[in-house]
Amino acid sequence: MKSAAVLTGLAALANGVVGHATFQQLWVNGQDQGTTCVRMPNSNSPITSVTSNDIRCNANSGPVAGKCAVPAGGTVTVEMHQHNDRSCSQEAIGGAHHGPVMVYMSKVSNAATADGSTPFFKVFQDTWAKNPSGGSGSDDFWGTKDLNTNCGKMDVRIPSNLAPGDYLLRAEAIALHAAGSAGGAQFYVSCYQITVTGGGSNNPAGVSFPGAYRASDPGIQINIYTNLNSYVAPGPAVIAGGTEAVAGKAGSTVTAAPGAPQTTAAPPAQSTLVTSARPVTSAAPGGCAAQKYQQCGGTGYSGCTTCVSGTTCNTVNPYYHQCL
Repeated sequence: MKSAAVLTGLAALANGVVGHATFQQLWVNGQDQGTTCVRMPNSNSPITSVTSNDIRCNANSGPVAGKCAVPAGGTVTVEMHQHNDRSCSQEAIGGAHHGPVMVYMSKVSNAATADGSTPFFKVFQDTWAKNPSGGSGSDDFWGTKDLNTNCGKMDVRIPSNLAPGDYLLRAEAIALHAAGSAGGAQFYVSCYQITVTGGGSNNPAGVSFPGAYRASDPGIQINIYTNLNSYVAPGPAVIAGGTEAVAGKAGSTVTAAPGAPQTTAAPPAQSTLVTSARPVTSAAPGGCAAQKYQQCGGTGYSGCTTCVSGTTCNTVNPYYHQCL
């Protein structure tokens, strides 16, 4: 465990300009689109208020003329750097800015003019996983650490059944190095203007920014320098057809289904972290079994309450029970 003096020094360093970053470029199915369709923030400084309109698409940036065409079911890659430098000579987001990376989408009539006031739904998240060798949450695996490992790039699959049309794609990293008190979390947000082609007819419900987050949410106000046993991702669950990356395990994802958990819990000491994709089913309650690490109960939960053979339903907190 780090001493109070060391933690104070780390927080002081992390609160400086070191590590500030922006989501900049976009790739579509491996093709570099550069900054064609990104609403580039005017600075790499974070947003610190969840009640400000800045939290939508970073209000110090405005619409751009370009749109990037993305086929439904395709993969976009959001790219983050501290400066306008795409080399890997420095971390994408440094200064011990540990936290989750999440991506939302909002259906709009025209991505080049939309103001971000339409509802956003979550299609991707890479949040937290316990490091069996670590002592505190700062030693654990985080989405921002994965960004740094991958030279600022994060792959995001566009759900194959989304209705075609224009969308704002909102990429967000939340730095939690100073989040032990209210208002300490730092939000790094950029919106990309995309046009989804093909696809189906799904128009998921969403949440509004501001409004989706509270400063007191457990995934926003948190001391990551303590020993963490779970992490509650801010905002709504990832929609059906979206994906969740396994922090610290490059290439490992979970296909989300209705009722997908927002709490990531540390596996028991005798278990190992999942290293491959885990299918998630959405069968009706009563005739279904939740897979290992899926939610199986909790206040407001209406999905499967029986776990697959070899696992049992464990209470993580009153709102989330998990098959372990």
